[in-house]
Amino acid sequence: MTRPPTAAQRHVIDAADPVTGRLKGTEAQLAALVKRELAFRHPRPPHDHFLTPAGHRIREAPEPESGPGTEPVAEASVTAGSGVFAARIGGEEAADGGPSRIREVHSAWQGLLEMRRMTNPDGATDRPCGWERTHLVQAAALALEAAGHPPAGASAGGAGYRVRATPQPEAVAVREPDPGALRACAATLEKAGWQVGEHTEPRTGARYVLASPRRV
Repeated sequence: MTRPPTAAQRHVIDAADPVTGRLKGTEAQLAALVKRELAFRHPRPPHDHFLTPAGHRIREAPEPESGPGTEPVAEASVTAGSGVFAARIGGEEAADGGPSRIREVHSAWQGLLEMRRMTNPDGATDRPCGWERTHLVQAAALALEAAGHPPAGASAGGAGYRVRATPQPEAVAVREPDPGALRACAATLEKAGWQVGEHTEPRTGARYVLASPRRV
């Protein structure tokens, strides 16, 4: 389990600008948040610090109660398997998909758009940012879930998308047994700033989408 932020770090996160996620704190506090991927340093002067999607999720989550018998709450993150929020890449066990999950996904997606605005050189939100290029599977899965596509369940061959890494640099494979749903996934990723192309598995004949972040 990932350690939750310290009380001082939580105070800095909670005090972030509610719209932009801009942070104020000591250099040590901000550097610690960057190291834990809860914040990033803007590449352009004045080099302010802003919350990442993981940081936004921490701020919106209630603070854990302290005292005997209480367990620490893991950090929220848009990366799979690392905390309260995890992008569903398909193949996970059945999980809650109700209103609370919808709110979490929406918040994570809005945080990712803000990260694009703050870190892409021209402030563009219509194409992936550097974080997405280093977290391809999770970024593509978040775009799909945020658009309302259902991820596949744990059983093999079931309906829903599955996003997986590929040997190709900066490319993920998206599989969905229903051809219409697969094309819809491709359209969503294209709208989210990904280059997509439909391909066929040589051995099985199954169709899949290969997607990579668009640069321009």
